[in-house]
Amino acid sequence: MTTTPADLDPLRSGLSAPVLAPGEEGWDEARQAWNLVADQRPAAVAYAASANDVAAVVDFARERGLRVAPQGTGHAATALESLDDVILLRTERMRDVTVDAGARRARVAAGALSCDLADAAGEHGLAPIGGSSPDVGVVGFALGGGVGWLSRRLGLACNSITAAQVVTANGEFVRADADQNADLFWALRGGGGDFGVVTELELELHPLGDVYAGSLMWPAEHGADVMHAYREWIATLPEDMTSSVRFLSLPPIPEVPEPLRGVPVVDVTGAWAGDPAEGPALLEPLRSVAPPLMDAWAEMPAAGLCRIYGDPEEPVPGLTQHAVLRELTADTVDALVELAGPDSDSPLLMVGTRQLGGALGRTPDGAGALGAVEGEHALLGVGLVMAPEMVTPITAALDGMVAKVEPWSTGGDYLNFADQPRDASGAFDPDTYARLLGVKAAVNPDGLFVAAHPVV
Repeated sequence: MTTTPADLDPLRSGLSAPVLAPGEEGWDEARQAWNLVADQRPAAVAYAASANDVAAVVDFARERGLRVAPQGTGHAATALESLDDVILLRTERMRDVTVDAGARRARVAAGALSCDLADAAGEHGLAPIGGSSPDVGVVGFALGGGVGWLSRRLGLACNSITAAQVVTANGEFVRADADQNADLFWALRGGGGDFGVVTELELELHPLGDVYAGSLMWPAEHGADVMHAYREWIATLPEDMTSSVRFLSLPPIPEVPEPLRGVPVVDVTGAWAGDPAEGPALLEPLRSVAPPLMDAWAEMPAAGLCRIYGDPEEPVPGLTQHAVLRELTADTVDALVELAGPDSDSPLLMVGTRQLGGALGRTPDGAGALGAVEGEHALLGVGLVMAPEMVTPITAALDGMVAKVEPWSTGGDYLNFADQPRDASGAFDPDTYARLLGVKAAVNPDGLFVAAHPVV
């Protein structure tokens, strides 16, 4: 079922933000996701400026046999199913962030970005568990788990959620916390966005002023030496260090710093959440491997962590794949160097690992649906699709990357890193997944909501 512009008049009259139908002025901009590979073609796009707008969209869709896909930014839009009978609900106008410094809590609206929260918390000497992209949405990041630069010390962002305000499939406003709607509260923390439209999250903040963090880059010719040194280096460090290592082949465009344009590099990025004064000495084993091309590790406010990875802050066309690794052995490193090092002909922009373990591997008391992530590292590959003919070689390279590391893979998913359509079953044990199915049957029985990686 699809709608026509005339069908949308009752919705338009009840909203404080625009509603667009296909072909209307502004349509292509409204349906565009952050990931430009996603060609979103919904039945309509409705912007929400308030929780009341969200409820109005939900009621309108339910009464007309349509569905609703909430979207803050669209970083994971390539993971969505067809939107033919769906109203795309854009929440980007709902960006309020309020910090209660005394309680070490933040309230974030549905469209708030990671950098919004980090900056607001940082004004009070506090920090959230945030991700590596400054413009990813806080709600989507946290509902899907949330691995960031403080996670080996503090765990998953989903388990820092203390409450959620949700519009359910019947259009009601509910609060989900440890005492009210406890099953929904459990499911939202790591189970994804398949249970309702979250209009506001309350999250725990952590006392943290400055950190020692940044990025070290070498010419890719030093890749094997750097990656083996990195593997030995991380084995010596406590959980206050969270890091990554990656091969990068950045395009020669103005957005890339001059020394790195078109130059293949190997990079170690990370954050030390202990005493910043200890940081320089900790980096010496890496700095001594070879003269770096760029050394940007320094003491900085914790709010700056959302930008140390250098993720783009404007929409880009990308394809990604991931695998969760049990361990990073010397043989794993050799496989990655062969796959993406200086002698490879890989079309990928990036191939690298993100360090897990530490608090990420331990389920805290009172955890939600995702208490921990099995494995010590997550492998990520990214291809930049600058022309349609690049889709096939990039997809083949990403599939080849996953096959290459199969001997060290856990076989499981971490859904925030999964940008292709799939259900959520690969991220949970059978008992947890059965419980998620039960919660969905209670709050979203007819599948009104469309989310990446649904519980089905």
